[in-house]
Amino acid sequence: MGIDWRILIVLLPLILALGWVAFNIGAAALKQAQGFINKS
Repeated sequence: MGIDWRILIVLLPLILALGWVAFNIGAAALKQAQGFINKS
């Protein structure tokens, strides 16, 4: 009884893609928030 590696193989590209999207959106959101704070 162990981990079914097929599930991990299927989900790994999805997890990587979601992480990359979150990283890019997070960086843009941080930049926008800093601009907003500096403006006020």
